[in-house]
Amino acid sequence: MKLPTMTIVLLTVGAIGVACGGNGAGDGSSQAGSGNGSASSSSGTNGGTGEGGAGEGGAGFGGLPGFGGDLSPGGTSNGGSSGEGGACATETARADIEPVYLAFAFDVSGSMGMGDALWHDKSLKWDPVVAATKQFFDDPLSQGLSASLRFFPSEGDTDTKCTADTYLTPEVTMTPLPSRAFADAIDAVTPQTTNDWRGGTPTLFVMQGTISYVATQRMDTPGRYAIVLVTDGYPQGCGSRYNKVELVADEAASALDDGIPTYVIGVANPPIKDAPETVKGMNEVAVAGGTDHAYLIDTGNPAATTAAFKAAVDAIRGASVSCTVAIPPAPDGRSFDAQKVRVTTTSGDGDPTALTYDQECATESAWRYDSAENPAQIVLCDSTCATIQADPKAALGVDFTCEDVITIPR
Repeated sequence: MKLPTMTIVLLTVGAIGVACGGNGAGDGSSQAGSGNGSASSSSGTNGGTGEGGAGEGGAGFGGLPGFGGDLSPGGTSNGGSSGEGGACATETARADIEPVYLAFAFDVSGSMGMGDALWHDKSLKWDPVVAATKQFFDDPLSQGLSASLRFFPSEGDTDTKCTADTYLTPEVTMTPLPSRAFADAIDAVTPQTTNDWRGGTPTLFVMQGTISYVATQRMDTPGRYAIVLVTDGYPQGCGSRYNKVELVADEAASALDDGIPTYVIGVANPPIKDAPETVKGMNEVAVAGGTDHAYLIDTGNPAATTAAFKAAVDAIRGASVSCTVAIPPAPDGRSFDAQKVRVTTTSGDGDPTALTYDQECATESAWRYDSAENPAQIVLCDSTCATIQADPKAALGVDFTCEDVITIPR
C-alpha cells in the first residue's frame, strides 16, 4: 500500500480550485476580477464558471491542488459561495494515520529444512516461505510500513537460546519498507549445510524479547505496532516448564492489553505419512493476541506454499491498517466546521468515490466522527475499513468545503 511518510493510508484533501463569493463558484485557475468584482474561471477538469470576486476589484481563488496523494493541480471543482462580499475555496490539507510497525519473529529451526526427516524438506518449507517473505519486504506495496526481523532460535547453548534478553535486538531493526536489508539478513542466516541448522523453538522467549523491543520502540517512536510470529512448530528445547503454547498465548494477551496485537503464521509439515501436526495449536496464540486465528500454511507444493504465505502476509499488512485518522488542521484563516467535511476514497488511478457520513455506522461505505459533540478523528465504519484494508492502492481524501455537506446529530 503506497503511503507517504510511514503511513498506511494517505488522507489528503481533495482538489479544488473554487472561486466563491458574490453569487458564483468556479474551479481550475482564476483571474483577478476588477471593476464590479467578477472573477473569470477556467477549469482543468470540470465544474462551472461563476462571478464571484471579493468585493470591488477583488480576486477569485483558483488553481488549488487537485485530489490525489501527490497534490497535483487540476482537481474537481465543487465548492460553494460563502456569501455576499466574502471569498471561500474548498481547500486541501494533509492528514496521516498512525504509522504502522511490524515486528517479525521468524523461526529458523532445523525443522524448517534440515532434512533429518522427510517432512523437514528445505525445498518444501524453507525455500518457498523465504521466497514469499523476501517478496513482502521488498514489495513497493509495502511502502508506508516499517518492519523489524528477529530470527529464533539464536545461536549458542540452551541458556542463551532460552533467555528473553537474547531476543531484545533484532537482526534487522525497525526499517521503512521496501528494503533489501531483510533479504540480505535472510540470506546470511540460511544454513549452507545440515550442521548449520539451529535446534529448538524457544517461542516463549522470543515473544518476551520482541514485546520488550516493541515497547521500547513505541516510547521513542509512537505509532501502531504489531508482532508477526512465523513458526513451523510448537515451543520446544527449553524444558517442559517453558515448552507450552498457553504461556506464549499469555504473552500475546499481555501485549494486546498494551495495544500490541500478535499475528501468527504457522508453516505446517507437508502431507507426508507419519508427519506430525505441529501448528494448529498456534491458533490459541493468535486469538489471545487479538487477531482471531492463525494463518496456517500448507506445504508440499512449493509454488502453492509461496502463494499462500504471500496471501497471509498481505492479509496481515492490510489488517494492520488503522481506520482512524486525526482530522487535519483547517486551512489557514479557516476554523474547523464539522459539517463542512467530505470524505472520499480512491483506488489507484480511479476516480474518487464519496463516502457517506453516518455517525451510527448503519449504512455501507460510511464514516463517522469519534465524537459528534467534539470531533477530533475521522473513523471509517467497519465495512469501509475492510474495503480499505483489502486494497493496497486505496487512498482517502478529505475536503474542507465552503458550505455544509453533512449534518451532525445533536
